[in-house]
Amino acid sequence: MDHEALSATALPEGVEVRSLEPHDDDRGRFTEIYRDSWVTGDRPVQWNLVRSAAGVLRGVHVHRSHADVLTVAAGQLVLGLVDLRSGAPERATTLTLDAENPRLVSIPPGVAHGFWFPTASLHVYAVSEYFDPTDELGCQWNDPELGIPWSPGDVRISDRDAALPSFSRLLDEFCR
Repeated sequence: MDHEALSATALPEGVEVRSLEPHDDDRGRFTEIYRDSWVTGDRPVQWNLVRSAAGVLRGVHVHRSHADVLTVAAGQLVLGLVDLRSGAPERATTLTLDAENPRLVSIPPGVAHGFWFPTASLHVYAVSEYFDPTDELGCQWNDPELGIPWSPGDVRISDRDAALPSFSRLLDEFCR
C-alpha cells in the first residue's frame, strides 16, 4: 500500500490506499480501478461518477454506516480525513490523489472526509449502502477545530455544505 509521504499511522485506522497499475500503449491507457478482493470493508452497492471544476470543495461529510471507495480518473483531488470513531486519535490529515499516479482509497464509516479539487477533475466513488440522508452528517470544511491541514484559499461549495454546522456540533450529533 502506498501512503504518499505519510506513514501508515498517519492515516485513520481502516483507511486503505492501493496503488493502481496503469497500462499505456499507443492507443491510450487502461487502468483496473476495482476488485472485490482489494477492499476489506463492505462491498459497494452503488458507483458514482463526479466531475468537479477547479476550486470546488465537497464536504466535509461522515457516515455512521456506509463505507466509500474512490479513485481519480482525471485531474487531482486533495482528500481531507478525520477519524471520529470512539477511541481514535483526533488527528486530521490530507492525501493527494491524481490520475497520473492512480490509487484507490477505501474510507470506513466514522471517518469524516472532504474533497478539494485544485484542478478540474473527474472521480469515481462507490458506497457500501444506498444514499440515506439520515446517515450523512457533516461540518464546515474550514472549522479550525476540524484541523484538516489543507489551504485551498477561495473555494466553491454547495449551498448544502455551506449550511453545515460546526465541527463540535457534528461531534455531538455523531456521538449520539
